[in-house]
Amino acid sequence: MGEKVLVAMSGGVDSSVAALLLRDAGYDAQGVTLQLYDNEDAGLPREKTCCSLDDVNDARRVAARLGIPFTVFNFKEEFRAKVMDRFADAYRQGRTPNPCIDCNRFIKFGKLLQRAEELDVRYVATGHYARVAYDEARGRWLLKKGLDDTKDQSYVLYALTQRELAHLLLPLGELTKTRVRALAEKHGFSNARKRDSQDICFVPDGDYAAFITRHTGETFPTGEFIGTAGQVYGTHQGVIHYTVGQRKGLGLSFPQPMYVCKVDPLRNEVTLGTHEELFSREVTARDINLISVERINEPLRVKGKIRYRQAEQPATVVQTGEDELRVVFDEPQRAVTPGQALVLYDGDVVVGGGTIC
Repeated sequence: MGEKVLVAMSGGVDSSVAALLLRDAGYDAQGVTLQLYDNEDAGLPREKTCCSLDDVNDARRVAARLGIPFTVFNFKEEFRAKVMDRFADAYRQGRTPNPCIDCNRFIKFGKLLQRAEELDVRYVATGHYARVAYDEARGRWLLKKGLDDTKDQSYVLYALTQRELAHLLLPLGELTKTRVRALAEKHGFSNARKRDSQDICFVPDGDYAAFITRHTGETFPTGEFIGTAGQVYGTHQGVIHYTVGQRKGLGLSFPQPMYVCKVDPLRNEVTLGTHEELFSREVTARDINLISVERINEPLRVKGKIRYRQAEQPATVVQTGEDELRVVFDEPQRAVTPGQALVLYDGDVVVGGGTIC
């Protein structure tokens, strides 16, 4: 048998085809599904069959069809602490988090790689659309974009370390989504046409504020909507209901469109402004992770993204501390949002990134 690999199988078509490709490439593949939360965590009745259980069954069926072992790992405790608690805490602090990045960082590649090492398994693999390569000249592992521009997921993987990249296989990096679905259909996978998940898995109804209230047991008091000059516009329903760039759901009427420009939990204020007031050129990020370089010693030209579904924009980055980057974009960017990820690219290579602060 070939090298051992734990394939994280979510029940979706992408991770299923990843397992297929690794098996066919001669790896000793074992499918694993990560149990991350219970019905109650997602606000579902205990007796209801939740999407996570359906996903486990889908993954199990594919593993059986491939003739590979299948296991469920219970990571609920770690997921609650590293993803759900951090998600709620970010909103408490007026930030808008990306829990998928935390899940990748702490669970799928942190905790799963630890489990692989305990089992004497060399590699872990997922169905992400991105590529891993080793650069001999730099002596570093690189994270690169997936070749399918419409599905590239390198943005949500920017926190991967050199150790993790050295043990990671991403078999879908050079495939298109169309090709992946075709392979799934060819091999008779029941999930070949399964819809891609668009929601945060533990908030299936999209009501973040209800989840945070339920998860923390806290109530968040009303406060004032203010303008950028300090004028009072009305009453907001609690800071966890708002994010920078938001226009809908304010419950106020203005002669022109108004947007959330700032959320201040200490003063319990939400600042509103015009579309023009949403733009800024400079971004500071902390909790940084650099991949293609060990450190940025001088100003570096890059292209940056301040959210997942955004085209990269030209910028210059300077490392201003051991754990801080300052990026100046050539053109002002709309709704730079604390808590979201700033990810930097040099061509198709991820330079690194951090959390916007």
